Amino acid sequence: MSNPDELLRIEGIRKTFPGVVALDSVDFDLRRGEVHVLLGENGAGKSTLIKMLSGAYTPDEGRILVGGEEVRIHGAQDSERLGIATIYQEFNLVPDLTVAENIFLGRQPRRFGMIDRKRMEADAAVLLERVGVRVSPSARVRELGIARLQMVEIAKALSLDTRVLIMDEPTAVLTSEEVDKLFSIVRRLREDGVGIVFITHHLEEIAALGDRVTVIRDGRSVGQVPATTPEDELVRLMVGRSIEQQYPRRRPDAGDALLRVEGLTRDGVFHDVSFTVHAGEVVGIAGLVGAGRTEVVRAVFGADPYDSGTVTVSGSTLRAHDVNAAMTAGMGLVPEDRKGQGLVLDASVEENLGLVTLRSATRAGLVDLKGQRTAAARIAEQLGVRMAGLGQHVRTLSGGNQQKVVIGKWLLADTKVLILDEPTRGIDVGAKVEIYQLINELTAAGAAVLMISSDLPEVLGMSDRVLVMAQGRIAGELPAEGATQDAVMALAVGTGAGTGTESGTSTRTGTGTGTGTGTKNDGTTDQNDKEAPRGH
Repeated sequence: MSNPDELLRIEGIRKTFPGVVALDSVDFDLRRGEVHVLLGENGAGKSTLIKMLSGAYTPDEGRILVGGEEVRIHGAQDSERLGIATIYQEFNLVPDLTVAENIFLGRQPRRFGMIDRKRMEADAAVLLERVGVRVSPSARVRELGIARLQMVEIAKALSLDTRVLIMDEPTAVLTSEEVDKLFSIVRRLREDGVGIVFITHHLEEIAALGDRVTVIRDGRSVGQVPATTPEDELVRLMVGRSIEQQYPRRRPDAGDALLRVEGLTRDGVFHDVSFTVHAGEVVGIAGLVGAGRTEVVRAVFGADPYDSGTVTVSGSTLRAHDVNAAMTAGMGLVPEDRKGQGLVLDASVEENLGLVTLRSATRAGLVDLKGQRTAAARIAEQLGVRMAGLGQHVRTLSGGNQQKVVIGKWLLADTKVLILDEPTRGIDVGAKVEIYQLINELTAAGAAVLMISSDLPEVLGMSDRVLVMAQGRIAGELPAEGATQDAVMALAVGTGAGTGTESGTSTRTGTGTGTGTGTKNDGTTDQNDKEAPRGH
């Protein structure tokens, strides 16, 4: 091996699937004690590459070298034996097992033929201390929040004597504080000589953590640059063009109130929430984790119950906890968990796009398949969904293209009020701008958009007004021209006052006395969580 510090080298890798060239002549290398960022748009081939290293796929052409020797990786056991561990966006943990059982799953220490639980938990405690997380080895995984699940995954990887650690979008669902903790752990691992392949769509993280960057575009490696490369140059390499404006919000004149929420209350979750959203308007909802943002919009859409209050769409008051009534009134919801709640993963693009309009396209028990297919093709082309064809399973699409399909099904239904919960989480900068442009098109056509985002620059850049929630209440409202990150955070932690600018909108100062609970992506609940949304 020419470089003794080189842990991993990929040369001329090619991988094809029916009708698709996923990777074509890709080169990549990783050195001991470095963070090498793998950057590219959704669908560029990053996931295919790391699945080859984890043994899920085998290359059609090219070589993989570990420690200077060519290797064949035919499965997870081969990958583990070579010291390669992968942490995916969707955690590979068993919820009903303990932390220690998950860390040593399939490799539990034994004594007299029985699992040595005392030793297993002691060894797990050492690994958990190494990654700096305070959690009991005997705790059930389902009891943990997202950040701790991430640390358990890292501890599991370290238990395998990992030399190469692949982290796929590890910060996508973390708050700023949690990201800082994760970065500290990654730097510690780097000092220990572990080579880390780091995949992220947050460009500001690259200079903060990375050493080198390899950019993949359309299945090819198009450049390797230092992590200090300016963000606009990284974007140009990644998408093949310059993006002049990251948040291209166009603000049409607001029309009539399409959505009016008054006094919405659910005991222990949110209290006396009131706001309106007008035609042509984007209203953002910001707040800390646990403020009750997702719970409120799910109640507005009818997905969850509430105790009192009213939801009115285009002048008609909706029945509580009735999704069909909300949809009939012209409301749609793009949930934060697009895979778990927004898509049927094993169905095709065409079938997913037609989910909302299936009932209206049915006559005498027969579905107008031709009409559905024509409509699906039109909307897929309009949104620029990258796919092999309408028959491709949604599961195999990239995150950005999956998100376009979730939004597309509501566009086909001619939705007038669209609720977007974390609309750009886990997707690249190019796809983000495309979704922002879509928001502009919706509001220009007279639709109303209600948007939740933990990405503060996104909220500030794309909203006409910002509602800030704290402990299950509306703590204040900020107009676009007066909204800053400091102003939002002051309201979110109860140290500032918002200014109401809209007639009929209930604007409150302070955080109230309710106890807000926020359901995290793993199904656990953190109460009064004081973790900040992400700011750049």
